[in-house]
Amino acid sequence: MADDQHLVRGALATLLALESDIEVVAEVGRGDDVVEAARRTAADVAVLDIEMPGLDGLAAAAALRREVPDCRVLIVTTFGRAGYLRRAMEAGVSGFLVKDAPVERLVDAVRRVAAGQRVVDPELAAATLAAGANPLTAREQEVLAAARGGATIADIAGRLFLSEGTVRNYLSAAIAKTGARNRIEALRVAEENGWL
Repeated sequence: MADDQHLVRGALATLLALESDIEVVAEVGRGDDVVEAARRTAADVAVLDIEMPGLDGLAAAAALRREVPDCRVLIVTTFGRAGYLRRAMEAGVSGFLVKDAPVERLVDAVRRVAAGQRVVDPELAAATLAAGANPLTAREQEVLAAARGGATIADIAGRLFLSEGTVRNYLSAAIAKTGARNRIEALRVAEENGWL
């Protein structure tokens, strides 16, 4: 169980531990602790939040797929965004639920993921299909993410080892693709859609 919010992580672990066929073998609060905990405990299923310090849940899921391939991943997050679901599936997760799902759905999802099935919140799956693919290239995503916090063109260029003109081109493309008026709005749209 990996969630950076202690209360949420503890509550979910307690709820799952009430089930006679489910044992919570480890709890961590950072994404970069997930692989070690799964390896140490030989966990069958890792229940991960998306937004955590260290590695986010999507990066931790990809790391688990590479390093502990027998451990299946169920993402349980507050952020039910189409882009997050798409990225989670690309990272090899077996399930994706939002935290406002009933407890019974979480328990059922853990069991089904452990049995090798895929479980996806049906409303989010429909929204993901309707939203389509992420329109941003990997480089546009990287440049847009580097713009967080009001970074200047020169700051972004220096951080990413690009020319300022190249940064402007990537930002212009990202602004156009998101239908935004400026890079701050483009960043907001990309984050709301789970593209970053």
